[in-house]
Amino acid sequence: MLNSKNQNLNYVVANQLDELWGLFATTIGYQSFKSNLNYPPKQHPTSYWFNPKNGRVLQEYQLLYITSGEGIFKSANCKSTKIVAGDIIFLFPGEWHSYQPSKNKGWDEYWIGFKGDFINKLFQNNFINKKNPIINIGFNEQIITLFIQGIEIASFQKTAYQHLLAGIISHLIATICYIEKNNAFRDKEVVILIEKARLMMRANSEKNITPKEIATSLNISYSWFRRIFKQYTGFSPAQYQMEIKIQHSKDLLNSSTMSIKEISFALNFLSASYFVTFFKSKTGMSPSDYRIKVHGKNN
Repeated sequence: MLNSKNQNLNYVVANQLDELWGLFATTIGYQSFKSNLNYPPKQHPTSYWFNPKNGRVLQEYQLLYITSGEGIFKSANCKSTKIVAGDIIFLFPGEWHSYQPSKNKGWDEYWIGFKGDFINKLFQNNFINKKNPIINIGFNEQIITLFIQGIEIASFQKTAYQHLLAGIISHLIATICYIEKNNAFRDKEVVILIEKARLMMRANSEKNITPKEIATSLNISYSWFRRIFKQYTGFSPAQYQMEIKIQHSKDLLNSSTMSIKEISFALNFLSASYFVTFFKSKTGMSPSDYRIKVHGKNN
């Protein structure tokens, strides 16, 4: 670990129990590179140091956050791209890459390296993508705070500190994904339309109002509505309506004395048997078992 006014480098180790946790850190730190300085500095361990002309290949994931300045990044799956303040860069194990700040401006960077089955699953399920390794989130105080907390935890390395770092890594990635997804909906009119649609679905959960009818009432095409709604919520309109019905049925099972049949009819399911089957597919238990588990009551 090296500390100065312009840098804080922590290279950490994980024991067998840390690895079994499913996510652990390998390095975390902060460095400020002023203009006309060599990059990276010689203080980097041999396994991390690289010549920007030749690049390198890591055996771990890394996440870099550039908070000021600018530079260049390129990888096996990403052509040479200008990096500006506010950019997040994802690095992937086994993939060649190179980056460096510009000579005349330099940059400030936070970074964290990590491994584990948890992050492997995120990558395998395309939550993070080699072909889109750069995400601009702008200046985000929450992200910086998480890095600072992680650096402090790594500096002291108390018992089970890796578990805390795992939580910070997970929080960082989730926050970045959240910002990226919501930045795609900066058009306030689009967000207002989606929120109106969701409000209509909730207000009509006891009726069989169709997504096409909702689109018509909002004066938008159904195909556009279905596509943008799923992008925003992760559900198709029809799926979202069914999730609302499940939540409503749980409320009725919790707070009313209505029978299973009465609830199924109240929520406009095709039949009581269909309601029971659908409820079980979503919750893992029948409506009666759910009621018994929550309140100890039979229908």
